[in-house]
Amino acid sequence: MRSGGTVTLTRKEYDALIDRIEEADDRADFARHSQIPKERMLPMEAAGRILNGAHPLRVWREHRGLTTTALADAAGLARSYLTEIETGRKPGSVAAYRALADALEVTVDDLLPDA
Repeated sequence: MRSGGTVTLTRKEYDALIDRIEEADDRADFARHSQIPKERMLPMEAAGRILNGAHPLRVWREHRGLTTTALADAAGLARSYLTEIETGRKPGSVAAYRALADALEVTVDDLLPDA
């Protein structure tokens, strides 16, 4: 076990150490994200739509190739309610989001718009 004290590094040694730490962080991030099932990943175009303000629920529904009627039926919801959630006219209940997430095979967090 090492005791306290001061360590002096050259700028070159310090920069090399920081580079190694950042590389290790990048590898850890990649490993964590590469464990996400492929069916929970969106293509860049779809992710960009969400970043530009599209409701994630609509993006995921369209990515899965479902109509509002098909998704509403699969989730046990009224099509009109689904449409109101996607258009932002209603926030959607927790139960509705759970049912929609199950039907789309994603997590509830994947469907929630950023506040």
